[in-house]
Amino acid sequence: MPLPRISTTLGIGVGTVASLTPGLLPRTPSAQAVLSGLLAVLALGMTVVLRAALRYWGIAPSQRQERMRLPLMIATAVLVVSAAAYAGHWQNRLRAAMGVPQIEADYWVRWVIGTALVIGLLIGAVRSILWVLHTIGGRRGRSTAVVTALLLSLIGAPTLTEWRKSVYASANAELDPTVVQPVSYAGSGSAGSAVSWSSLGAEGRKFVSSAPARIVPVYIGVNSAPDLDSRVALAIRELERSGGFTRAHLVVTIPTGSGWIDATAVAGLDRRFDGDVALVGLQYSYLPSWAAFLFDRDAAAATARSLFDAVEHHLRSLTHKPKLYLYGQSLGALGGTAVFTDDTEQDRRTCAVLWAGPPDNRVHRRGATVLANSSDPVLHWSLNLLWRAPDLTGARIDAPVPPWLPVLGFVQTTADLLAALDVPRGHGHRYDTDQGTAMADC
Repeated sequence: MPLPRISTTLGIGVGTVASLTPGLLPRTPSAQAVLSGLLAVLALGMTVVLRAALRYWGIAPSQRQERMRLPLMIATAVLVVSAAAYAGHWQNRLRAAMGVPQIEADYWVRWVIGTALVIGLLIGAVRSILWVLHTIGGRRGRSTAVVTALLLSLIGAPTLTEWRKSVYASANAELDPTVVQPVSYAGSGSAGSAVSWSSLGAEGRKFVSSAPARIVPVYIGVNSAPDLDSRVALAIRELERSGGFTRAHLVVTIPTGSGWIDATAVAGLDRRFDGDVALVGLQYSYLPSWAAFLFDRDAAAATARSLFDAVEHHLRSLTHKPKLYLYGQSLGALGGTAVFTDDTEQDRRTCAVLWAGPPDNRVHRRGATVLANSSDPVLHWSLNLLWRAPDLTGARIDAPVPPWLPVLGFVQTTADLLAALDVPRGHGHRYDTDQGTAMADC
């Protein structure tokens, strides 16, 4: 059986070792296998391109280099095993800090099998696509043109974008029979509300349905009114109708990208203000939070600014004003901090603010309560992570922090984003009821 080429050994070996560098969160063998397989195939593709370039320049492997296949394969295997051993040690450190069971020997068996499957499937898929394109194109030049045309049409296809939006819109509108419409006239979507139950969206319905009975939960979905101004006006009318302005405390609550408001934050705010509080949230998107963060973050800022300005303006007309607070988690924190030009304005216009898990740790901090776990990939993630270490100012060190590595730090953090909520409370992107109870006094 012939040994693999030097480029093949190096590509798969380097990609696998890169995938085993330390991350922020505990990882299942399946998740680790997918990452290892992807990076291995990506590194292999880079070596294939490099080999083709060397051939184009007339540089061919020498006999001496060919004799290095076996020693290189052995050295690479030792390097991969060493990287896996260190990765196992790191995983167990993370798991000990988060109270998660330690990994066992079968973890690495499943990882090896999964990684091999992912590599095999990806290589097979790429070869099949290239064969089809070569068959269609006939000559190499025509094949390249076909590849380019397909990639451009895929990237710019409006039908694909619209299809994705329609999928998320359907999920947002779908009525879950386990989420019960509130009977209290205080809640949005109830029988006495001007906001229909169906228009609240999936996350809005969960919010008002699960809110403690003694608070006033007001929520306006993207389908509750045709544009932002009318949705803001509807929110003010809902607060008036429900008695929200008569409560001692009013919290403008900025949802995440999907419209989600964390139920543990609601419970914490209920406890913090002993039920004498109204919460108002305005949905600005039904996309997954990561998609809203990448492609629609301006909507979060515009919505937060419009809602807060309208509430503040209405409070000026009242004789007895509730104390005004602002809360946001994740993209909600980013949108909320955009309401103000600086820390001074934030302090002047609010009683207090609380930010939880702000992306890239970028919020107005002075005078604010900022909850940030060092293991939260949302706190770390930004394109700047490719070339510089994350800013963990004010973060609570809840688990071992991996050393920052250029490029690889970004890759590992991006992979951890997918599991940011799949950890015990107090770790990753899961913040407990202290999202409410830690809200400061005026």
